[in-house]
Amino acid sequence: MQKLRVGVVGVGHLGSIHARIYRQMENCEFVGFCDIDLVRLKDISEKLGVAGYSDYKDLFGKIEAVSIAVPTKSHSLVASEFLRRKIHTLVEKPFTTTLKEADLLINLARKNRLCLQVGHIERFNSAFSATLKIIKNPKFIECHRLSPFPNRSLDVGAVLDIMIHDIDIVLGLVGSRIKKIEAVGVKVLTPFEDIANARITFKNGCVANLTSSRVSDEIMRKIRIFQEDTYISLDYKEARASVYRKNINQITKEDLPIEKEEPLQKELNSFIQCVATGQEPMVSGSVARQALAVALEIQKQICRKKTS
Repeated sequence: MQKLRVGVVGVGHLGSIHARIYRQMENCEFVGFCDIDLVRLKDISEKLGVAGYSDYKDLFGKIEAVSIAVPTKSHSLVASEFLRRKIHTLVEKPFTTTLKEADLLINLARKNRLCLQVGHIERFNSAFSATLKIIKNPKFIECHRLSPFPNRSLDVGAVLDIMIHDIDIVLGLVGSRIKKIEAVGVKVLTPFEDIANARITFKNGCVANLTSSRVSDEIMRKIRIFQEDTYISLDYKEARASVYRKNINQITKEDLPIEKEEPLQKELNSFIQCVATGQEPMVSGSVARQALAVALEIQKQICRKKTS
């Protein structure tokens, strides 16, 4: 079976991991990558033993699929160039900076019958996968995503940088239209919100409370899901999940067995599989657009409160 020829555009923190994983995958051939940082270009090229280019257009004609891991403001421009050349594309989160840009990419992929996937990695976390069969009709969801200041992804605020992971997960779990969004946020070290909280009320009655901070002293990536007679606690960072159930007059606890795997490797394997089979990605452009729409509304509310 012929291997799929793959490339990466942008080999910063996350893109370099994409490159490393593709290089190790048996079902694809990692052809090359692009980065405008010439020092990084040389370093990654020597480490992986593949060609590095300073212009992403040099990858045209050489690859059939690509990962885009450039700054968010360039996602639409770069991804659209590859989609126009009928190259299957994975865009790292956040998908784009505007819904208009998202629609452009979605329409290009549809027109050219291409796989367009967006990198919402928590969908591939083993702890999350282990709880999916248990989660039914959640009533209340609480998410905490905290981290120290990253010194990267600073072209967007905390909502598009980190909260969007939880927005995507919550929308997928609840499966109901949104009734109301309330949000607050605070700038600390950047021109954007570095701490944010959003409360989303759905038409089916479920309420989700999301808190994100990229100026925390600790790392936390947790979600708690409450449903009738059951409470599910998930720790993405530690890949742990526990289920608490009401049993007559007591509460029982079950720790779910989880086989720890690298979520990004599962995500990229899924992308390659979708390209090969024509299957719809778990997080397609259309699915990612829904999370982006909510994130942008949260940002709008935060900005409105700053100016009022």
